[in-house]
Amino acid sequence: MARYEATVSAPVNIACIKYWGKRNTALILPTNSSLSVTLSQDHLRSTTTSSTSQEYEQGDRLWLNGREEEISKGGRTEVCLAALRQWRREVEDKDSAAPKMSEWPLRIASYNNFPTAAGLASSASGLAALVYSISQLYQLPQTPSQLSLIARQGSGSACRSLFGGFVAWEMGERDDGADSLAVQVADRDHWPEIHALICVVSDAKKGTSSTSGMQKTVATSTLLQHRIKHVVPPRMTEISRAITAKDFTTFARLTMADSNSFHAVCLDTSPPIFYLNDVSRAIISVIEELNRAALASGAGLVAAYTFDAGPNAVIYALEKDMPMIVQTINEFFPQSLDFPDPFGVLAQPSARPEGFNKAVVREGGWEKGAVSRLIHTAVGDGPRRLPDSESLLDVKGVPKTLV
Repeated sequence: MARYEATVSAPVNIACIKYWGKRNTALILPTNSSLSVTLSQDHLRSTTTSSTSQEYEQGDRLWLNGREEEISKGGRTEVCLAALRQWRREVEDKDSAAPKMSEWPLRIASYNNFPTAAGLASSASGLAALVYSISQLYQLPQTPSQLSLIARQGSGSACRSLFGGFVAWEMGERDDGADSLAVQVADRDHWPEIHALICVVSDAKKGTSSTSGMQKTVATSTLLQHRIKHVVPPRMTEISRAITAKDFTTFARLTMADSNSFHAVCLDTSPPIFYLNDVSRAIISVIEELNRAALASGAGLVAAYTFDAGPNAVIYALEKDMPMIVQTINEFFPQSLDFPDPFGVLAQPSARPEGFNKAVVREGGWEKGAVSRLIHTAVGDGPRRLPDSESLLDVKGVPKTLV
């Protein structure tokens, strides 16, 4: 039987300037622009195989991490599939010899190599992988920015995972969302020295989902309006300039300030939303003290923390400073799981800035497992087309893990 498939991987992105709030919930149009760093797929990624055939039973089917998920009528996944099918129909209308894939059922299997719904941007990489996989399956001519228009409707931050490097999601002004898309500010090779350390404080599914949290914030927070109008626009300009100039001190200052602003807005929501916990706040104290000591010694900032909608910390630092960052976190927050150390930082000599005050951390440090594990990664590339040998589906369109 005629059967076609495409397997891809897509990266996680972690925002420095946060997206929080929708001006249109159906189209996922944000109340403000945002900017993120795409992380390496060598450590964090979603892999997706999409397949289509005339012989498949009617109805699309989707599996996530081996478990079948419902594609609900009018839901985000169905909206994305419908838009991609429409673009495929345009290809078929121009080429009478093109297989009528737009009319055939889809089989989609996706796998994340990191916890889902724990504040590690799983929906962003997952939806980006889905959209990119089907675009490859359908042989669509659209650019990554054009594909981001569809990915955005599945998960807002997914639009940024269609590029590597440093990516802006421009909020746009049009009511139909045609100008609310992702653009690359700089590619991975522009500033490869940017590394990230993810401190996994909790793998648990967060108590307040991002979607629910945003709706409550838009409805109740007065601080959000100030952030939208007066805080984010100048920060978007300034951080883009810092990335272009490879100015880490400015990049770090803005990243931390915007994380704090985002969580302040969450606290200003009624009822307040608490994504950070005591361990999160202790990590902030350590990074702030490292930066204070570095500035006092005449250096620039050495690290930047940022937190999405969850307790897990992402610490950005230059590659040269990451041994010191990792060793400091290890000392005060011993993990329950072994650190794979992909860059060999534990064996590298390092010293904290002179004058670092250990009193910022509670005496004796935190108990083992307060941070369950560390993930050290770096700025990475955009979605990749993978060889057929890495397909997640068998010839019947069923996940191989279920066979």
